[in-house]
Formats: sequence, structure tokens, C-alpha cells
Amino acid sequence: MDLSEKQNLLAALKRGQVVVVFNKIDSDEVRVMPCTLNPEVLEANGVTNKVDITESGADSEHFAVWSLDKSAWRSFRLETVVSWEVLGD
Repeated sequence: MDLSEKQNLLAALKRGQVVVVFNKIDSDEVRVMPCTLNPEVLEANGVTNKVDITESGADSEHFAVWSLDKSAWRSFRLETVVSWEVLGD
């Protein structure tokens, strides 16, 4: 994933809900994860501790996100992402 796509994914996560499809590192299992970094969605889910990923955070090798199906913080390596799409578009 190049820097531009990382920045686009980060922006989409901050705007709303995104489904990220990636291969899990420990099992190579495909994981389909609805997730977000949107403060309003986090608050609506009772999340009080927030992760602040700035635009420069797109340089990172992984993202920490709120998993909507697990109701917990999860992370994924960007190199394992197969695809992603914005929910509701």
C-alpha cells in the first residue's frame, strides 16, 4: 500500500466506518473488519480512550482502529490489507 492509499484509508477511518479486509499475521486467515477512528462513532460506542493518528501516522506500518464487530481496539499491518471500502457509500 503506497503512502497515498494509506492517507486515503486514514482519512476514511476518521470520517466514518470502513470495512478492511486483511490477512491475519498469526494464522494467515482472512479477516473482514468493520472499523473506525471517527470520534462521534467512538463516543456512540462508549469509547473514552482514543488513539490519535495524525496524517503523518500514514507513514506507520500498522493502524490501530476500533473494531465495530468486536467492540475493542484492534490493529492490522498495512502490508496485509487486501482491500477496504467505506460503509454507507
